[in-house]
Amino acid sequence: MCKKCFIKSVEYKAKRTLSKFSMIKHGDRVAVAVSGGKDSLALLNILKNILSGVNPELVAITVDEGISGYRDESLNIVKCFCSSIGVENRVVSFSELFGLSMDNAMEVRPSEKISSCSMCGTFRRRAIDQLAESCGANVIATGHNLDDYVQTFLINLFAGDVERIGWTYPEPIEYGVGGLKKIKPLMEIYEKELVLYAIHLNIPFQAEECPYKDESIRSAFRSHLNNLEKIHPGIKYNAYNSILKIAKKVKSTNNVIDREHRRCLVCDRDSSGDVCSVCRTLNLLFKKN
Repeated sequence: MCKKCFIKSVEYKAKRTLSKFSMIKHGDRVAVAVSGGKDSLALLNILKNILSGVNPELVAITVDEGISGYRDESLNIVKCFCSSIGVENRVVSFSELFGLSMDNAMEVRPSEKISSCSMCGTFRRRAIDQLAESCGANVIATGHNLDDYVQTFLINLFAGDVERIGWTYPEPIEYGVGGLKKIKPLMEIYEKELVLYAIHLNIPFQAEECPYKDESIRSAFRSHLNNLEKIHPGIKYNAYNSILKIAKKVKSTNNVIDREHRRCLVCDRDSSGDVCSVCRTLNLLFKKN
């Protein structure tokens, strides 16, 4: 395809996914989780384009984990890009919400096995939820692409976390007191397509990867899947379609929507147990400290 048709094809795929899974409705206020990487900035640009003229409002939300020599660059990229397209950007840091930065957490984490990505993911999800709530948003859009979706399935599968596979089905489910919904409009788009989309539109993005990323098994799955894709083009998309069917079946079988809702005894937010993962992680870190 030529440049113009390629750009249209990427935006069409995102629009088709939004429609297929009824991700955004009239009157929604959408908070786009923007990190400064190619996926989230591409998502913000796509939503800005395809939602122009309709009622949903957009706001960009950014989490500053506090990773020295890494996050500062992306914060500036997000700020400048949001300003250039006329979208409000709000930022919150781990230090503000949890009393320590990601670098601090890495220094004080206990000897028990707790990976950087596990800590960061737990804190980031909570930070995004709270920031979206503070913006009056009821929908959170994240830049997870097709590659991410297949990798997440494998991570859950190898971890034996079958119920979580059902949670990945893309039909939005409300959670929390404010009825938040999370959506992934880019989940049917290859990562490499989003790279080209950003380059063609001169969207600046941070290419440097997180210095703590190698502690996650995701990197191994990413490398393996990329190698398979080179040998068998289209295998990721075939895997995506199969995973979608599995996730729908698991969701239905485990009755994910109607699972018991609990409140954390410490922070009073939604939790799958008596104490949420955020409070459990903080307890480990501060107990060690």
